[in-house]
Amino acid sequence: MSGGRSFGARDRLILVLITVVELVVFLDTTVLNVALPSIGADLGLGEAGLGWVTNAYLLAFGGFMLLGGRAADVLGPRRVFAGGLVVFTVASALAGFAETATVLIGARALQGVGAAVLIPAQLALLTAAFTEPGARNRAFGVWSAMGAAGAALGTAVGGPLTDLFGWPSIFLINLPVGVLALAFLRLLPADSARGGSARLDVPGAIAGTAGLLLVGYAIGALGDATTRGAATALLGLGLVLLGCFVFVEKRSPHPLMPLRLFAIRQVSGSAVVNALVGAAHVPAFALLALYLQNTQHYTATESGLAVLPVAVVNIVISRSLIPFALDRLGAWRVLTVGLGLQALAMGWFARLPEHSTYLVDVLPGAVLLGIGLPAAFVGVTAPAVTAVAQADAGIAAGIVNTAQRVGSGLGVTALLLLAELATSSYRSGLTIAFGVAGALAALGAVLTVVLLRTSVVRTEKAVL
Repeated sequence: MSGGRSFGARDRLILVLITVVELVVFLDTTVLNVALPSIGADLGLGEAGLGWVTNAYLLAFGGFMLLGGRAADVLGPRRVFAGGLVVFTVASALAGFAETATVLIGARALQGVGAAVLIPAQLALLTAAFTEPGARNRAFGVWSAMGAAGAALGTAVGGPLTDLFGWPSIFLINLPVGVLALAFLRLLPADSARGGSARLDVPGAIAGTAGLLLVGYAIGALGDATTRGAATALLGLGLVLLGCFVFVEKRSPHPLMPLRLFAIRQVSGSAVVNALVGAAHVPAFALLALYLQNTQHYTATESGLAVLPVAVVNIVISRSLIPFALDRLGAWRVLTVGLGLQALAMGWFARLPEHSTYLVDVLPGAVLLGIGLPAAFVGVTAPAVTAVAQADAGIAAGIVNTAQRVGSGLGVTALLLLAELATSSYRSGLTIAFGVAGALAALGAVLTVVLLRTSVVRTEKAVL
């Protein structure tokens, strides 16, 4: 479809369709953060219940990713993308009109299932739609921008939406996007004929999904002293289930996650590095919000707007510089630079003073993070999904993105605990936590050179 030097009108529409849905999916990971007090007041939820409004989405998002990836390979990425979009849109409507806490939490979990199905299908569709290397590089660059921008934009727009229209609006804004995307599904590449023997591995799906859900829940609960004992037990059970999952996959004729893929260095290496990408950057947003609100006395909305430059810069960089860099340097070098810039950003934030000036002390780090994030996103994703056959592109995407979700959960729990417990000084705790986040990003850069280093194939740059 994209065999020429430039994108046609159809290619542009395909890219807009896939990446706008991507933006909304990742925006929903953070958009409700500043709306939680309003939700709690309206629905009678305490801190524990409000935590589930957030975690229900994140757990389902991470837990069902492998199943979503394999479903895209077995059933076809366009069909699975459509199904995931319907689930996500309906769940968003349920969340927006929820009148009880139970309905809202259930809707958020259903949103997470839809998101887990959508992301691997999107990546499989991109590899099918953009086959010429230069065009694929530009498409992945735009995709990475939307994913990296989503979390920052969610933080920025959640406050104003809640203040102007009420908390249901943060979910209802998804509806027009979902409806319009469904109306243009025919633009996407048609699913190729699937073999009659292809089927989903049900035992593997049950063991793998249950194991990931338990591990994801336990990681989040480890941060609370009152739930740490139960969380440790559930973590052990989750790891046992994941062990059972590997046992089942070795013997299944139609495995949910073919273990042979881990023999491909681009897949296994990308999974390891992407776990570090998540562990480094996701906690940074939470740590920065804590710093701005608790020590600089920003309001929630001001704190959200303070990270908006991260989204703006990464969109600009992804549209202009990253496709060129992928063509000239290769994905592993782009990833190395991206993680290096993230490490510099964390180091900058680690030196934030007790009394800061935004333009001098905060903005430079935000700009560095805005450049580094999309470079890391596209650099770690592209090698895995392009190194496997098209029939395995969905599960390769699922493996890499599941690794980031697990890394994010571990990073948030560990670094927030570190910020709280490392020293008696709250400010010093944040400094140490940012320093560890920078070290994780630097480790990811080193492992990229060790695990993902390849020769560079120069290609013609596609023109968008």
